[in-house]
This record gives sequence, C-alpha cells and structure tokens, in this order.
Amino acid sequence: MDTHEITDRFLRHFEARGHTRVPSAPLILDDPNLLFVNAGMVQFKPYFLGEAPPPYPRATSVQKCVRTPDIDEVGKTTRHNTFFQMAGNFSFGDYFKEGAIEAAWELITKPQSDGGFGLDPDRIWATVYNDDSEAAGLWRKLTGLPGERIQARDGKDNYWDMGVPGPGGPCSEIYYDRGPAYGREGGPVADEDRYIEIWNLVFMQDVRGDLSPKLGHRPIGELPKKNIDTGMGVERVATILQGVENVYETDLVRPVIGRAEEFSGRRYGANHADDVRFRVIADHARTGVMLIGDGVTPGNDGRGYVLRRLLRRIVRSSRLLGVHEPVLQAFASVVRDTMGPTYPELVSGFDRINEVVRIEEEAFLSTLTSGSRIFDLAAEETKRGGGDVLAGDKAFQLHDTYGFPIDLTLEMAAEQGLTVDEDGFRTLMNEQRTRAKADAASRKTGHGDLSEYRKVLEQHGETEFLGYTDLQAEAKVVALLEDGQPVRSVTAGKKAELVLDRTPFYAESGGQVADTGVLLGDGVELKVLDVQKIVPGLFVHRVEVAQGEVGLGTKLTGSVDAHRRLSIERSHSATHLVHAAVRGAYGKRAAQAGSLNSPGRMRFDFTTPGSVSADVLTEVEQEVNDYLQTNVEVQSFTTTKDKALELGAVALFGEKYGNDVRVVDMGEYSRELCGGTHVDRIGQLGLVKLVSDASIGSGVHRVEALVGTDALKYVRKEQLLVSQLANTFKVPSDQLPGRIEDVLTRLKNAEKEIAQLKTQQVLGSAGSLLDKAQEIGGVTVVAEVVPDVDGNGLRALASDLRGRLGSRPGVVALFSPAGEKLSFVVATTKAAQEQGIAAGKLVPSFAGHIGGRGGGKPDMAQGGGTNPAGAAEAVEALRTAIAGIG
Repeated sequence: MDTHEITDRFLRHFEARGHTRVPSAPLILDDPNLLFVNAGMVQFKPYFLGEAPPPYPRATSVQKCVRTPDIDEVGKTTRHNTFFQMAGNFSFGDYFKEGAIEAAWELITKPQSDGGFGLDPDRIWATVYNDDSEAAGLWRKLTGLPGERIQARDGKDNYWDMGVPGPGGPCSEIYYDRGPAYGREGGPVADEDRYIEIWNLVFMQDVRGDLSPKLGHRPIGELPKKNIDTGMGVERVATILQGVENVYETDLVRPVIGRAEEFSGRRYGANHADDVRFRVIADHARTGVMLIGDGVTPGNDGRGYVLRRLLRRIVRSSRLLGVHEPVLQAFASVVRDTMGPTYPELVSGFDRINEVVRIEEEAFLSTLTSGSRIFDLAAEETKRGGGDVLAGDKAFQLHDTYGFPIDLTLEMAAEQGLTVDEDGFRTLMNEQRTRAKADAASRKTGHGDLSEYRKVLEQHGETEFLGYTDLQAEAKVVALLEDGQPVRSVTAGKKAELVLDRTPFYAESGGQVADTGVLLGDGVELKVLDVQKIVPGLFVHRVEVAQGEVGLGTKLTGSVDAHRRLSIERSHSATHLVHAAVRGAYGKRAAQAGSLNSPGRMRFDFTTPGSVSADVLTEVEQEVNDYLQTNVEVQSFTTTKDKALELGAVALFGEKYGNDVRVVDMGEYSRELCGGTHVDRIGQLGLVKLVSDASIGSGVHRVEALVGTDALKYVRKEQLLVSQLANTFKVPSDQLPGRIEDVLTRLKNAEKEIAQLKTQQVLGSAGSLLDKAQEIGGVTVVAEVVPDVDGNGLRALASDLRGRLGSRPGVVALFSPAGEKLSFVVATTKAAQEQGIAAGKLVPSFAGHIGGRGGGKPDMAQGGGTNPAGAAEAVEALRTAIAGIG
C-alpha cells in the first residue's frame, strides 16, 4: 500500500465517522513558542484551549511536521527524521477515550479490502499512562486486547505535550510487533525496535505550564472541555504495510536515495558511511523543499538558518559521495514528484522552490571552494610541520569568514587524518561573544562610540568605589557627558552622564542592579537614576539635575538610597544561599547560569541536565530559611584566585576573574567569588520565599524568590486569601482542599442534572414538532426553528423525532439560534437514505442562509452558523431541496 493510499484511507475512515477533513496547516504558524509546526494538533490549539469556538466538533487531517533538535543524528541511524507526516483525528469536547480507541482499532485491524490497514490484531500492543486504568479497561473491553499486551508507562513515555506551555494530557500509544527478528520479547517497555510505535492517542484534558507533566510536574489547569488529539506516524505505518526495513526505504523517501545513487554511481546498502550520506540527503531534501514551499528562505538565524544548514548538509553529503556537480534542484524535483499528490502547492510553487535551492547551492559551492582551499592549505601546513592537530584559529577563520560550521571542519580534518584544536576554537568563539556583549553594553548607552569614556578613564583613572562600607561620601565631578559627548556644565531640568573621582553608588554588574539616590552640592541637587560601567573601571552615573547647575570640578555629596540598597543586598545574599542549597541538592552540575538581584526580589538561573523536582525546591527553601536562623556574619576579603579556590570558594562559569578576587563568605555553607554588596549578617534577610520556578531553555532552570519584607507581604497576602476562603467555606484552613473538592464535585453533578433536565424538556417538545411535519414528494419533513437548545440537546431531539418517523422516508432538520450564533442538525431515516437523501448532502442547500458550514454522514449531519436571522430562510431552502430530490 503506497503512502498516499494510507493517508487517503485514514481521512476517509474518519470522514465516515463524522469528522471534517481539514488540510494541513503551513509549517510556519504565528506561534511564538514554535519554530516550526511539530504536531498535527498545532493548528487546532485555540480550540483545545477554548480561545476560539471550533467550527466543527470533529476534525481529521494529515499534517506536515518538522522537528529539528537532532539534525546531527539524522542519517547515523534509520530512526531520526526531521520531516514527517502526522495523520490525526481530533474531537473538541465531543467524544473522548472510548471513541478514540474504538476508531483507531477499527482502522488498523479492518481488512484492506474493506478500507482498513489489515494489521494482525495479535501483533498489536498498547501502552497507557501509569494511573490511567480507565484507558486500560477500554482497550480490553473494546478490542479484546489481553491484559499482558497493555503496558503502563510513566510520563516520559505516556504523557504528551508540545514541549512548550499549552494543552496536554495522558496518552495511549499503539505499537506493532515486527517479530523476533527485530529484537527481544516483552512488549514496548522491553524493545522499541521490535515493537514500533505507530499511533499516539492523546486524551487532551490539561494545560501545562513551563514545567512539563512528562517530568512529573503538575499541570497548571484543566482545559475547558475534554478533547481528543491523535497522531499516527504515516511513515511508520508505511514501513509496515510496504514490508520494508525502515522509513528510508518507503515509497516517498527511497526515490530521493535512488536519485543520489544515479548521481554517485554508488549503491545504498553497500557501505555504512555512504548509507549515512544517502539518508542525510533523503531526509534533508524532503524537509528543505517543504520548508521553502511554506515560505522559509535560507538565512543566518532562526528558521532561515535551519533551512540553510539542511541544504548545505545535502551538498556536503553529495560531495562525500563523489558528486561535485549541483544536486539540489534534482533532489527538489524528486520531492515535488513524490509529495505533490498530497501537497499540490509544491507543484504550483515549484519555480520559486527551484530558484531558492539553486541560489543557495551556488553560494555554498563558492563558499565551499574558497573555504576548502583555505582548509587544504592549513592542513598541508599542519602536516608539513609534523603535526596532526589543526590549529583552533584556522578552524575559527573557516567559521567566521567562510561560514564553515565546526562539524564540517571536524569532518574534513578527519578525512585527512587530523584532529582539530576544539578548545582553541571555542576560546576564540568566546572572545567573539565577549565583544558582542561589549557592543550590547555600548548600545545601552544609546550610542556605540566609547572613545570619550575611554578618554575620561585615561585622564582620571578608575572610579574609587566606596560603597562596600559607605553609603554617603564626598566626591568631585571629573567628567560630564550628554549623548556621549563631553560638556562643561549641565543645568536644571536636563539629564546627563556624570563621572566622579569616587562614589558610594554601586554600578550594575554581576546580576545586581544599580543604586539610586541623590548628589547634593552648594545650590545643586541631582537625582541618580542609574549607574553603569560603560568601560571597565569607570562608574558612569545617569543623573537628572533637579536644581542648580553642575559643572566640572563641582564637589558633591552622594547619598545612596539606604532602604533600597539594603533590600537589594538581601536579595543578593539570598541568591548565594539558594545557589548553595541547589548545589547541595544537585551537586556541582547545578552551576549558576545567571541572576538578577533587585529590591526585595531575586532571580537565579542554574544549569541542570535533568528535571527539577518541586519537592527539592521546597527543601531548598526550607534549608535556606533554617540557615538564616544561625544569623552567621557575612564576611568579605580579597585574596588570590588560587587561594580562594583552595578555600572552596565557588567561581561562576563564564565569568572572567583577575589574579586578585573578592570572596564573600557566609560560613561554611556558602563561599563565592563576588563583587557585589551584601548584608552584614544573614539574619537580616528575614525570610526567603520561592514564588516561581521554570525551565527557560535546554538544561537551564530559573527560580525566583521574594526576600525580607517583600516575602512577608507575599505570605500575609496568601494567608489572607486562605483565611477568606476558609471563612467562605466555613471550615478550618487545613480542611479547605477537601471542602473545595467536595463543592466542585457537587457542582459538576448539579451541572449534569441540569443538562439531563434540559434534555428531557427538549424531548418533551417532540410531539408538538411532529404535528407540524409536512409531506414533500413522499417524504415526511420535520424542519423547524427551536431556540436556545445546545448541540447535545439538538442531536437528542433530532434522533428522537427520526425514531418516531419509523419506517417512513423522513428528514428531520432543527435549527437553534442562540445569541449571535446558530446550531443545526439534520437527520434522515433509513428509508430516506435508500431514496438518495443523505443528511450531509442537504447541508449545502441551506448553509448560505445562516453563514454556516457543517457535514456528516448520510444519517446525520450537524454544524453551525453565524447568521441566526437566516434560520427561517434555511428551513424553506431545505424543504425546496427535498422537493427537488423527489
């Protein structure tokens, strides 16, 4: 069975079950969390979140998807792909677990002659989320799957989300046993090479925050309605149905490899190294063409960089296969021919795709030629000198000047029996990043020219910082600047930058925000708004002249806002203690990756290769607050870096230190190299309260905390809220969780009872509606407007009326306006269907009058509209359509 037939059968199967066929969304959607669409449900996210009403209760689609976290692994094995198709069926508050399991089982096991995939039921396995006994029971009940072929797994395997905040839920995965030749027995938990996952049924019920339930974190809420999101791996199913070993041998991928074989004269399967290159070409060609087709162009950042990298890896792999002529256009043509039947935009837009790959290949071949020449000279020079390591500066030159990624240089070096000085390369890369940071700092001043600041530093030397011990000090103005240019004086009402010979004001650095305060002189008052080290050693005060005139040589007394400074110092000291506690919990791998210490609030980022447990963070908070009770004195001293490290002081990764360093010591618990200001004793922190934690990137976690009076205010606010809730529910605070759960349960039960009463009320009107039935061309037609009946009630009423029509040819059409919208249901009796009257085919006859759309099976169709005023016209249009059929 070819892949196009697989997707067509999938869509037809679910259309027959009342699903609306929805075309694939582009790979680029307006979603700030996603570089590319990576799952079938992405385009339906607003419906799952309740942000927009779904235009249909059920949908089905085959979505093109791209995932690029492991580009470097593509080709090395047959399991990695950057592009794939995801066939899915979706329910928006309609059916849930039972409907999803039943529909999936029917499609995969139904004989091919009847439109199914014809998989052997005895080779099917299922997995469920650990505590989802309901799903396990449904598998046994609906499919007869024995318990030993239903396995429970944890969140890493059986909880699904998009990898970013959004909808999610427990899932049940369907596996196919490929047989003993592919691995050991024991089901998916034992061997996922033998037992290949083909379909994931997600029971979408949760909203995840920054921390995924896959890693044990709790969802932050429930979705407005329980939904279904499934994803069947089209290529994996093709692998099974086509009887091939892996995705790369299926009918839509193998032709690209075949074209590469023609170019190279080599054969896939003959040599492992060549096979890797063939697979890189096949995978990246498909991904590249699909991305370009959806509007991505090669570039140096974001999506464009991913595309450029993919295309250049194709060219490089081709050259390693001995092909030195242009290849991208030929590969793009193969992708167009194979994928075009499903994605016609590849055919209609191929001229642009072809041009994009041509231009990119020409540019890279030029780069490759000149860069390779530089590489060959460097390699020859290395060998001539008796070495076997290519210098780091040469690798950096290839990267910086010729756009060679380091992995390409490593590969080329290996081909010539050389290694690369990767440490030297990374040192130069770090220096480049440091220059970029300096540029960013200069931009913060509003201009890029630092020459005037450097002149001030050269003429007057570094600013003497007194703020470790003094919050007030006399000083003299040595420089004044406006817009980066020197001036002799500044008058009242103006803002300027001011440099003093000495200062008590801390300049922003090391994560600690700058001090604010005032500068006072004879008839002069200046507000200090900010302090920055524009160039190292020079404290530049951003001031506003509130009174008088300040000039060069003016003597001023600086006074730091003492209350604000102490609040900042509490935060900075808290950061050190939290750092120590985190390292105690996770070891040295938990290195500080950033911080922000502002008045009353601290933010601490740290690296960790694994997940961060909420329980551990609770222990961290408790440990820090316990240590505050010791009221240890905070000491600071200057020593050599080597001596400080011998004493156990922690140096922050990525920070540059001189020979002499400042150590901040909070007893044996915390000792760090630090240039910031801190409290005298840790007891001054009062309280440290963690208020949030989140993952902010791969392997980087962030915690935020309130400190001192800010923490106390937060706790009091929370306490007041709990007290108010306890008063409202009239229970002690420790009984609140149980009481709230009880109220919610009763509320849900009441809502169910109300719904049942509404349904009974609606069904009570069936007799009067039946009395209004008309005979049109031998068909009994009940077509009426019934206001304010919800979708479930409307379906129930239509089904009841159809049943009352008995064996007569009959059509029931009900329209229910509610506010600015309208719902409708059309149902037909079996006798009417035998006369060629299908419910779904009647919808177009009246949809235009109500601004609506919908569809369904021959026996029942449903949908909605945006023009309730057209309901009466829709009824007449329907009657006319039935008369026409008769």
